[in-house]
Amino acid sequence: MRAKQLCQAIIVICYNFFVTSFDSETFFAALADRTRLRLLNLMRDGEVCVCFFAEALGTNNPKISRHLSYLKRANLVAGRRDGKWMHYSINEPKDTGAKEVFSATMKMLENDPEMKADRETLASNCCMPMELAQIGRSKKSQST
Repeated sequence: MRAKQLCQAIIVICYNFFVTSFDSETFFAALADRTRLRLLNLMRDGEVCVCFFAEALGTNNPKISRHLSYLKRANLVAGRRDGKWMHYSINEPKDTGAKEVFSATMKMLENDPEMKADRETLASNCCMPMELAQIGRSKKSQST
């Protein structure tokens, strides 16, 4: 029993270190790249499936994966697996100063013409979750 408690304590310490530690260099480097800003811009309204990023940005999947990995290292995005697909969403910084910088950065991106065009491309190519749920329901009802 003592070993189990020790393991739990180590997990809590590691979790607190990685969740509460803030690396300003990685944070600012993540925001210093146009492709990463474009990815964050696409996630501003919620979770996006990785399959839509390459088409919305007009680039290739390896480049998207590399930049998403960098954003994950900076704790600015979180990934969620759903079957074979990965969905990414913004993970706002916990650090107060970083949160202010991040919010101001996202606000600035709203008026950038390329960022607006990216959001329009995503909206025209991406199924919304509600539409997917309705498609799933109609397939079930047809099969019964």
